[in-house]
Amino acid sequence: MSQARRPPSPLLRGLRLGRIGAALNYLSEQAGYRPGLRRQLRQPPYNTPGLPSHSAMALIRTRHHASVAVATSPAAPEARAPIAVTHQTISTARLSAVDLFRGLAIMEVVTHHTTTMTMRHLEKGSAAFIGTAAVNQILHFAVPAFIFLSSTILTRSLLKDFQPGRYYWRRLLRGGWPYVLWSILYVIWYVVSGRRPPSVLTNPERWGFYLFYGKASYHLYFMLVALQVYMILPLLLPIARKRPPIWVALIAGAALQMGAYFLNREVLRVPYPASTVLWYVLPIILGLAVGARLSEFSEWFQKNKFILLGLLVLVFPPYLMVSLNYVLGHGVAPIVHNSLSWLYSSLVALSLLGLAYQWQKSAHPLRILIAMLGTVSLQVYLIHPFMLQALEKWYAPAPNEPASLTFLISLIYGVVVLVLPAVLGRLLSGQRISLFLFGR
Repeated sequence: MSQARRPPSPLLRGLRLGRIGAALNYLSEQAGYRPGLRRQLRQPPYNTPGLPSHSAMALIRTRHHASVAVATSPAAPEARAPIAVTHQTISTARLSAVDLFRGLAIMEVVTHHTTTMTMRHLEKGSAAFIGTAAVNQILHFAVPAFIFLSSTILTRSLLKDFQPGRYYWRRLLRGGWPYVLWSILYVIWYVVSGRRPPSVLTNPERWGFYLFYGKASYHLYFMLVALQVYMILPLLLPIARKRPPIWVALIAGAALQMGAYFLNREVLRVPYPASTVLWYVLPIILGLAVGARLSEFSEWFQKNKFILLGLLVLVFPPYLMVSLNYVLGHGVAPIVHNSLSWLYSSLVALSLLGLAYQWQKSAHPLRILIAMLGTVSLQVYLIHPFMLQALEKWYAPAPNEPASLTFLISLIYGVVVLVLPAVLGRLLSGQRISLFLFGR
């Protein structure tokens, strides 16, 4: 008989398991997963008063069985390592309530644009068309929401430390350069795909129009508005330092918004006001007040969430009715439509940030996934229209096909144009090409 093989020694087994574990940890880290996060986030009690600062939320690498500790550096390179969590802080800075807000908002953007595509292939006035239009208009709040969030987080940052040279240079690199680059790329894409004649490439007037009004593609006007917000926000710091109450900011912002509307209609007559800050006075002022009081916002939302819900219940039915009439081509008074849109989108943005804080306490994997999506929201925003148009050009539902098939195709396209840019953004994160393409 052959001699039985002796089992490997405990030391050898430990080395083999260590190699396997190291390989798995490396692969999971490249996919964006932090080992132990889900288990550690389940440990109560949770306590998240206000927005956790980066220095309070960045976590450091610790040895096995070592005591937990909070990092003092806002950009600790060990942030991707297995984390240690105190009962006072439950997430990394990259998975904050702000990232959760961004993740929910970018999902709304993709769904809104996908349903817009769906409506092009449905019979106008049919039940399927009206239902899709209702979803489309309910989700028509992303740009004001992103403007509100930008105003909020920049106000908080500027109140802590405002260095004009550094601030404007960073805004130029992170906002101005990606806007110009992607405007050029989309103009080229529109020519290649046959949506615009090649003559626009050598027409200075068209280029001026595309860049000055954010019309290189239907979604790039947001980047232009964001640049304007970056420019004017430091001028509003004296107001922010007075820490205006949020409800006062909502009322005052609504009044100033109407004033800006009439100013443009009667005096300025800007041809595309939605490409300017004139159209977003309310979310800017509201974000200014929230940013000045961000440390107490979570508590404020907890006390006022039912009032916000009541206001949304009052505003939502007339908003949806007027918006559907507008989509169907029925007569709608512009001032009524715009007023309801401003109020609805601002209330949704305020509620969405509050819900992001509330959900921040959850250890549900879906929350972690959406927050991780929020870390690449800009990448998804810039890339997804190209992919959606390419898919529609490749295969578009025929008018005689059942609505159920059109919905299925739209669902598949929506998932693809959400997931692939997000994965690409994660893979390029930290690379020079990401800085070149997205400014971050």
